[in-house]
Amino acid sequence: MRAWFRDTTGGLPRTFWYLWTGTLINRLGSFVLVFLAIYLTQERGFSASQAGIVLGLWGAGGAVGTTIGGTLTDRWGRRPTLFTAHLGGAVMMLALGFAHELWAVGLGALLLGLFAEAARPAFGAMMIDVVPDRDRLRAFSLNYWAINLGFACAAVLAGFAAQAGYLLLFVVNASTTLVTAVIIFVKVKETRTITVAKRADAAPVGALRAILTDRVYLVFVGLNLLGALVFLQHISMLPIAMADSGLSPATYGSVIALNGVLIVAGQLFVPRLIRGRSRSHVLALAAVVMGIGFGLTAFADAAWFYGLTVLIWTLGEMLNSPSNATLIAELSPDELRGRYQGAFSLSWQLAGAAAPILGGLIREQAGNATLWLGCAGIGLVMAVGHLLSGPARERRALALRTTGAPPVVTPQSTAPQPAAPKAAEPVAPTAEPVTPQAAEPVRTTGG
Repeated sequence: MRAWFRDTTGGLPRTFWYLWTGTLINRLGSFVLVFLAIYLTQERGFSASQAGIVLGLWGAGGAVGTTIGGTLTDRWGRRPTLFTAHLGGAVMMLALGFAHELWAVGLGALLLGLFAEAARPAFGAMMIDVVPDRDRLRAFSLNYWAINLGFACAAVLAGFAAQAGYLLLFVVNASTTLVTAVIIFVKVKETRTITVAKRADAAPVGALRAILTDRVYLVFVGLNLLGALVFLQHISMLPIAMADSGLSPATYGSVIALNGVLIVAGQLFVPRLIRGRSRSHVLALAAVVMGIGFGLTAFADAAWFYGLTVLIWTLGEMLNSPSNATLIAELSPDELRGRYQGAFSLSWQLAGAAAPILGGLIREQAGNATLWLGCAGIGLVMAVGHLLSGPARERRALALRTTGAPPVVTPQSTAPQPAAPKAAEPVAPTAEPVTPQAAEPVRTTGG
């Protein structure tokens, strides 16, 4: 066991552990998003459609935030972007807690989503900066483990805190976000290298063109968008479905906490389980398992049955997360890490805007069973997509590892190709992974 622990946690840089600690503290207080759908429908008296619109505005704000955050991450820096986003998120969390009218709640959700999701590209780029290639699978798994440890505790505690008053959820959430901002300000130094900074500042238009013409990456992002549309139903429509079954908010908190508990118990063993296996096959299997879990929700009518569905789709999530995280890192050119992270995060934010609205409309117009069975169908489509697109992704990852350069577009072809470095111009060095100066999901309930 000691050997496994050393193999899982040893040798990672201090900056990673500061980020890990901030993640854990922030997620321990992430009360609001877990209970927002229940808060809007039961405390504020909004309809399911109105609650879906508010959650959609959160996602729309996140889409803007992650785009801005990706650009700022590359041009302004990882640390100031991350600090500013957390500070703004804490302020807007309190503002949302005191909002009452629908327009005010919607505006608060929009701005909160903007600040909260602006942090994702900076966090993801910083993680890639400080952790060398060989350690990224376990580093991302450790971070995901921390996210879900915090989420599991928050889901249970939020159920009891809500009984004392929903405002307490917002206050605690804002406090932990502020603590994370302080940790970043005091302990985390900038990780972007000077060479990469100059290259990132030089060609913002070229950066946008590189992403928009990188069809391999865009297909990967598109598949994640489909998965996010399914996954985010556990925040928007699952609590409403459970309430219709006569189950209390505290029961929902306990059931959804099973997601975090299972990940905390098993996620650190996943890297060994999938090491050496085809990532495309792992992602396809994850999509099928997740689709089955959400599909079975159509037949759930008791707490134990809902809990079973959560455990099933959590297994798919556990397989999906580390493979996804390492692929993002390997498909992101050094000087465009923030923007590529932003493009990937954008898929989550688009889903965050669309999932509650589509889920609410489908549920109201076609019925609860149609919604969840449709999620199962999307899972199968994703599995086929990963199997078909996987070989091209691996070729692109290998090319970027070899050249370290972003894809470029030639006049003869619109297909992105990796650019070879000039003989007299070495690839920009990555920062040393052993000091805090080396160089995000949120969970999306998060990424």
